[in-house]
Amino acid sequence: MNTTPQAIRGTQDIFGADAEAFAHVVETFERVRKLYRFRRVEMPVFEKTAVFSRSLGETTDVVSKEMYSFEDRGGESLTLRPEFTAGIARAYLTDGWKQFAPLKVATHGPLFRYERPQKGRYRQFHQIDAEVIGAAEPMADVELLVMADQLLKELGIADGVTLQLNTLGDGESREAWRAALVEYFSAHRDSLSEDSQDRLERNPLRILDSKDPRDKPFTADAPKIDDYLSAEAQDFFGAVTSGLDAAGVAWTRAEALVRGLDYYRHTAFEFVTDRLGAQGTVLGGGRYDGLMVALGGPETPAVGWAAGIERLAMLVADAGQTAEAPLTAMLAVEDDAALGFALKTLTALRHQGIDAEIIATGSPRKRFDKAVKSNAKAIVSFVVKDGAPVANLRAGETTPARLAVEQVLVTVQP
Repeated sequence: MNTTPQAIRGTQDIFGADAEAFAHVVETFERVRKLYRFRRVEMPVFEKTAVFSRSLGETTDVVSKEMYSFEDRGGESLTLRPEFTAGIARAYLTDGWKQFAPLKVATHGPLFRYERPQKGRYRQFHQIDAEVIGAAEPMADVELLVMADQLLKELGIADGVTLQLNTLGDGESREAWRAALVEYFSAHRDSLSEDSQDRLERNPLRILDSKDPRDKPFTADAPKIDDYLSAEAQDFFGAVTSGLDAAGVAWTRAEALVRGLDYYRHTAFEFVTDRLGAQGTVLGGGRYDGLMVALGGPETPAVGWAAGIERLAMLVADAGQTAEAPLTAMLAVEDDAALGFALKTLTALRHQGIDAEIIATGSPRKRFDKAVKSNAKAIVSFVVKDGAPVANLRAGETTPARLAVEQVLVTVQP
């Protein structure tokens, strides 16, 4: 009987090619966020439960069904973070970050939600996240979208990914649209799905993106946000779309793309693909100008996005972007008396940015043969000649990698 503990259902161990794809996503994100001058932040893995219940809404599925909450020894309710935005907003209000407004921040790390595991979705998962806080101008939305577009291109996964864009209007526009939706859907209440009947009271906008076929006949003819947009809201959305056009970022209008929580305003967006099964969102976000008020702070404009690292890594792997690079230099110690010189050489190579490995165990006569099987670009053999250790560069065709190794060998003395 195997008594070895098994992994928790819905979690994963990441290794090999999967881990390389994961790391590639993070490294590319870090490089791109520096290009856009987003400041790195690190957030707590758990927060007071109120941070998420107040920001996400007590009646949302995340709060009511998916959060991992617990009481600590002092009796305080804490929650493993299900997303980044609420914690960043809390820090903005409590840690004095307001002095840096408009503040551009980015982070990545693990998040936790209790949900049915499926392809690319886990109960412990990882996200990259970028936020602009304190900027009311549509150019903040444009910059975030251009940044996201560049990230996907540099990851090599932009083909087949579409930016879907919508506006939710300003507060006045959204309330007028919401009232019209309630009136319209109330007339069809008995024909709606159970979920949509429930949403009619809490989040009527969410009915618009229902996947239930019972709702489809009614969502198609539902009131459109464009009929309720104020002049200011129209100008805002126009500035976002014209900014994207100027930056060369392709987009399509998606009128069914909504955010159910009341603090969302103006821009809502998703980058979607058909290469991940039913769950096609690669990266998504929007403007959440009302969130700070929900957390007890002053009116503060903000916009942000997040993307699942596992999902991006799957696309990266499918696109063949992370094939492990061949080893540059393999050092074969064919005489144990030359080990010290070999270790000195190994250190020098790595300090010069050349990846290298060493074979110094097992039968000395077989070490070179093992080195050949590594398919390294350069193989260095270490032997003792006339009582002194000697390094011999033994490789095939001349390559830049071999030349780089050769230059280092010239500088290393026994």
